[in-house]
Amino acid sequence: MAVNAIDQTRRMLSLVTYLRERPGARVGDVARAFGITEDELISDLDILPLCGTSFRGGDLLDIDTDGDRIWWHNPDDVAQPLRLASDEATALLVAARAVSTLPGLREGDRAALLRATAKLEAAAGEVAGASSRLSVTFETEGGVFAEVDRAISERRRLWLRYYAPTRDEVTEREVDPIRLFTTGHTYVEAWCRSSEDRRTFRLDRVVEIRILDEPSDPPPIELRDLSEGLVQPAAEDPEVVVEVGPGGRWVAEYYPHDSAEELPDGGLRITLRTPDPASLRRLALRLGRDGRIVSPDDLADSARRAAREALAGYDEPERTAAGDRG
Repeated sequence: MAVNAIDQTRRMLSLVTYLRERPGARVGDVARAFGITEDELISDLDILPLCGTSFRGGDLLDIDTDGDRIWWHNPDDVAQPLRLASDEATALLVAARAVSTLPGLREGDRAALLRATAKLEAAAGEVAGASSRLSVTFETEGGVFAEVDRAISERRRLWLRYYAPTRDEVTEREVDPIRLFTTGHTYVEAWCRSSEDRRTFRLDRVVEIRILDEPSDPPPIELRDLSEGLVQPAAEDPEVVVEVGPGGRWVAEYYPHDSAEELPDGGLRITLRTPDPASLRRLALRLGRDGRIVSPDDLADSARRAAREALAGYDEPERTAAGDRG
């Protein structure tokens, strides 16, 4: 079952207290105590060493594992009472007030946040007054995130109007959200009821979103390991062959591929897999003279048509200008 960002944060905060009281705890025992898999626990342990008590770096959690036991080497160093500088307190107060206004935030979380904000204001003293003169307005993605997070928590279906750049159009669809994740951008992985397949949606491309009354009921699917990035072709994905010249060798570095054979002119013949071959038409147009799609034939033909249409768009103004001069 997918875990939303707020629940994962709660778990990791509890994990810090748990590990402090149990030096050398076994990985299997900790995973069972938190009701997660060992892989999920190791993923949390990869994040914790990036956390600490200072916004400015330093004083990070020195936690590691040998795969069997978990060791926290500096619990006393990071357990001192936290003292906030004025700029840190201001940043926290402004952020807390902004987050509390997010649409879709669960009321229990909103109430807890407001209580924590009140305590921080009391401790901050004069700084709290200065911070009240600052405000933050979230862009659309913040509201989308909150709605998706709420839908995951309440197990409800979502209706989206979504911009698909590969087709340059806005589509409507209903999806059962599975999880939120960030890889450069923030995405929601979901089961799309239109295509009856798993799809990934970038939050900043969601034009409109609405939580539906229907329950979210995605089929049981194995979550992908995203540690190597978002684009991870599957063996059953269609195969595409692209030939590039010396100026297009970057394609082999940017796109995961099965093979890259050297060509006599210094170029490459690249074989790759993608669940959406049509998305590579843009790659062909970007490459121009530096590359071409070899197969499948229908994709190669559509790329050539797209190139001709693009060139025709440039030629038309020239013909019009010549006719005006005549």
